[in-house]
Amino acid sequence: MTTSTSSESSAATPLLDLQSLVVAVRRRRRLWSAMALLGLLVGAAVAVLLPPPPTAVTKVLVAHQADQPNDPGTLIRTDVALLGTTRIASKALQSLKSPEKPEDFMQDYGGIGLTNNLLQIDVTGDSDAEAVARAKALADAFVADHVRRIQEAANAESKTLLEQRDRMRNELAQVNKTIGDRTPESRAEDSANLESLFARRAELTSRIADFDQRAGEARTSTPRLIAGTQIVDAPRAVQHSLPKTAATNAVIGLVLGLVLGLAVAAVGSVVADRPVLRREIAANLGASVIAELRRVPRWSIKLWQRRRTRAARTRLTSSLARTVRGSAEPVSLLELGCARSTSVIALDLARALATAEEPVVIVDGLPRQQLANRRPKPGDPTVVSGESAATGSQQERRLGVGSVAPGAAWTDLQHLGTQTVLVVRAGHGSAAWLHTVARQLADQSIPVIGVVLIDPDPRDRTDGTLWDGLHTALRGHNERLARQNGTGRRRTERQPMWAARVPDSDQEAR
Repeated sequence: MTTSTSSESSAATPLLDLQSLVVAVRRRRRLWSAMALLGLLVGAAVAVLLPPPPTAVTKVLVAHQADQPNDPGTLIRTDVALLGTTRIASKALQSLKSPEKPEDFMQDYGGIGLTNNLLQIDVTGDSDAEAVARAKALADAFVADHVRRIQEAANAESKTLLEQRDRMRNELAQVNKTIGDRTPESRAEDSANLESLFARRAELTSRIADFDQRAGEARTSTPRLIAGTQIVDAPRAVQHSLPKTAATNAVIGLVLGLVLGLAVAAVGSVVADRPVLRREIAANLGASVIAELRRVPRWSIKLWQRRRTRAARTRLTSSLARTVRGSAEPVSLLELGCARSTSVIALDLARALATAEEPVVIVDGLPRQQLANRRPKPGDPTVVSGESAATGSQQERRLGVGSVAPGAAWTDLQHLGTQTVLVVRAGHGSAAWLHTVARQLADQSIPVIGVVLIDPDPRDRTDGTLWDGLHTALRGHNERLARQNGTGRRRTERQPMWAARVPDSDQEAR
């Protein structure tokens, strides 16, 4: 009683099916696994083939005039920027007596502010000794430049304060002269002006003392700052561990390769739009999935998977044999992306159908005629090509094997069988091509008995059975043609086929 219309199904279809995307990405695990492995190998190779150059490191304690406990690191960032100037680079090269250009030397070192007052300098060289010498020369040049700037700032500040003090002294001398030039008679007459002169003299005396004190502080604070700026960690060569570097680079390459591989697999899956779930394949082809066969690699040592695959193939062969025996019309097997699996299924089915009274002949309509060109084994059924199929005996039961891959001759499919079983490899054909196959088979009046899904996703739990089968394009089209012909001839009813799915666990799946 569970029926649904096509409009309801299309309305419920999401724009991006996350389940289908996850399954498609998981099926492309060879891609992202290979990219992850490639990233790991590239990372390890870079550590071996491109080892880091000899490096030396030193640390300098930098004292600032405007040091504050809540400084956000502006002063040390300024020191880092000053370290990367041609002035300091040229001073270091002069001490090293090197003809190298300062611009080129600046590319070989860098500074990092560890704290507000601690600067770390990293320098590279052609050898450990050269790197250590460069680091020492650079640290000395930076300290000398910093001390010079402190002294220049202190001298400039002291000079400015002393000049202002001298101007105040000159003005004080003028005030004292004005007060001394007054007579006792004028002092009595102009007592108010005299009070202002005394007040001005007191103010000038105070400001002169203040300027003297500030100029002295500017001179006395300079030695403290100079002594506070020093190399606290002598230059030393950095020891590089090749195994540790290789392991670190390998892990980084592995992560980057894995992320890139997953991104490429996801984007490729969305762009290609290749259905991988039973539900999608059944909906696009308009036919139910009647069996699933897992493709086990030849190098696999999991024999229990091979046994399960053989058991599923045996169930599928028995089910197809019952259907073919109960049908008065020839049946064909049409493959899409799994010619080898289809050939094996056709041989198994032909062996199950062959009897002494009614031998079975396989009509090979595959593009490269894989069955007709193979070396026959004892007990194998007769295989003929599509061109020589017309000369066979009429008492022979014929089983057609063809292809619906791009480039297939659609008009030749009726000669292989008037009804068919599609053998489709999951994730091989795009949704547009599956629609094309369904439309072409409907135009050729070839009903689809069912779909055999090759290499399905083992975690697929979607339902691939179409309960509204009479409303699908293929079956509905076939039924309408039968009613329109009105000949009274009815197709032999197909036997129900149970899905021969490979179970994912020890529990058997119906």
